[in-house]
Amino acid sequence: MSSAAMGAGRELHIVGFQVGRETYGVHISSLHEIVRVPEITAVPDAPDYVEGVINLRGKIVSVIDLRKRLGEKKVNTGKRNRILVVEHNGRLSGLIVDSASEVLKIPASDVEASPTALHEGSLNCVTGLGKYKGRLIVLLDMNKLLDVGAGQRKSASPDGINDGRRTAAGE
Repeated sequence: MSSAAMGAGRELHIVGFQVGRETYGVHISSLHEIVRVPEITAVPDAPDYVEGVINLRGKIVSVIDLRKRLGEKKVNTGKRNRILVVEHNGRLSGLIVDSASEVLKIPASDVEASPTALHEGSLNCVTGLGKYKGRLIVLLDMNKLLDVGAGQRKSASPDGINDGRRTAAGE
């Protein structure tokens, strides 16, 4: 049996969430947990999409507003907002979304590669588009989404811009 035929019966388990009018999804293995938005402590000199940090049961978790990160113009704050806590390079990060929905089971045959036009953007974090009950789910790669900020800070470092590895006292 060919690998394409073997993959035809597979299902992807995706956690669906809303950002603006769009539904996005990440593979369930990327997710640590989903929590309500607690009080967030601001961090000076952070990029505008970094809201700050939270204390999650004794662990400090940086929080990114995914709405701002994805270029959403209108950011609404409400009771349905959630933080998706993901693990990346051994550290926890939180992503604020408008709302989180259920786990979606999408057959692998209903997932298409993202159009090449989407790869020209600076984030390049779209891994594909899933078809689920008549709607499209934009599938995101959390590693790429969270790595991009680090890459931009590192590339800015030679120009004297703080890359987050030095403390204010050490400069």
